[in-house]
Amino acid sequence: MFDKKAKSYTDLLGKTNRIVEGTTIKGDIISQADFRLDGNLIGNFQSEGKIVIGPAGSVTGDIVCKNADIEGKFEGKIQVTEVLNVKSKASIHGEVIVGKLAVEPGADFSASCAMKTNIKNVMQNDGQQTTPEKSE
Repeated sequence: MFDKKAKSYTDLLGKTNRIVEGTTIKGDIISQADFRLDGNLIGNFQSEGKIVIGPAGSVTGDIVCKNADIEGKFEGKIQVTEVLNVKSKASIHGEVIVGKLAVEPGADFSASCAMKTNIKNVMQNDGQQTTPEKSE
């Protein structure tokens, strides 16, 4: 009678993955859901959702995601299909590819930056970057 799509388990719970301050992860993280990182990640991160790097958080590696808020430290290459918000206490070093970029005054933004509008997918497959497609 009603044509509603079934929501995934994470949508029903409304939960966000979280790595707390004082935790260090060495390795890659792949997540379908949103993620908050207040600890340290030495490795790559990939998500179809949003990553939030808190003021005590740091990432050394590559990030591929839909949206990102960075308040801590990031060093590497980040690809954000929609919006990257860089907070005033953030420190970013490396390469940035974004759809939209917002940088608050006071942020340490020492990175090369390319803005790619209307991209659907910059996800990596087997270490190879796919060619961005233009949306209609």
